[in-house]
Amino acid sequence: MSKIPEAISTPMEKANFHIFPEYCKGCGLCKEKCPKDTLVWSEKLGVYGTPIVKPKDVESCIACNICEMVCPDCAILIERIRKKPETA
Repeated sequence: MSKIPEAISTPMEKANFHIFPEYCKGCGLCKEKCPKDTLVWSEKLGVYGTPIVKPKDVESCIACNICEMVCPDCAILIERIRKKPETA
């Protein structure tokens, strides 16, 4: 039976940010490509003992998914939060 990797999840305004330390090698591509400079280095370590990334705050992420798309190791998952329709 294979082990399911655990994510470190951060709820934000527009999305839930999930990073899988067992996959992150700390290459920094996600940090480099983020249009809002949302990602910073974390104190937690990834698969090679290098720092993983985390969002610096809950407001700056625009849920564009660029970090998820450029990650060569599929270590990031962006789960967009759908706005509930307002009822009158």
